[in-house]
Amino acid sequence: MKNMREIVLDTETTGLDPLRGDRLVEVGCVEIFNRMPTGQTFHRYINPQRDMPAEAFAVHGLSAEFLSTKPLFDEVVDEFLEFIGDAPLVIHNASFDISFINAELDRIKRAAIPRERLVDTLLLARRKHPGVSNRLDDLCSRYAIDNSHRTKHGALLDAELLAEVYVDLIGARQSQLILASESEEIRIGTSGDAPRRQRPAPLAPRVSEAEREAHRAFIATIGEKAIWNEYLAQPAVSST
Repeated sequence: MKNMREIVLDTETTGLDPLRGDRLVEVGCVEIFNRMPTGQTFHRYINPQRDMPAEAFAVHGLSAEFLSTKPLFDEVVDEFLEFIGDAPLVIHNASFDISFINAELDRIKRAAIPRERLVDTLLLARRKHPGVSNRLDDLCSRYAIDNSHRTKHGALLDAELLAEVYVDLIGARQSQLILASESEEIRIGTSGDAPRRQRPAPLAPRVSEAEREAHRAFIATIGEKAIWNEYLAQPAVSST
């Protein structure tokens, strides 16, 4: 598989519509490489410079007072853009999150993130599991991913959970298990040599007894003229 870096991303906001004055208040990113989390993350709270509606506070628990001491978006944007680089962005309901990020970028006259970079896990889930709810909590339950510590929404926590869901959603975890099983069979031993794999049952002989007997009879006709006799019982050659 071609080496691939992807960024799983989630945000929290003051509401549902950046065109009506709602703002970004938290962004969390998780780096994955070849569909495996690397442990590298990016997480920032952001001062939205406005009040926090009760409905939004009930979702993520971030108060205007708490956020008032956090940096503005333009103070963290360079670090954020450097972290995501040019990697594809894996987002659940991507149009929502990217609309807020691009609204913040537009506010400070920075280039928008193109939608061609987005991998929307909500669309992937709807194709794979049509006709059922595909919220993040539902997907965690479906794929047996522990989200018991998710009492409220949080950008980094949700990005970490989404990274696990994404691996299952695209079938990468099953591929990893198969590769791990195969690697276990051929792993390097402590002596430095790869152990030889043994067949559960030996192959049946391909030479019949009649063919063996014919070969022995032929060898008997050669007698002392056999060429290999020249290599037997040769006197040792002195090196002095």
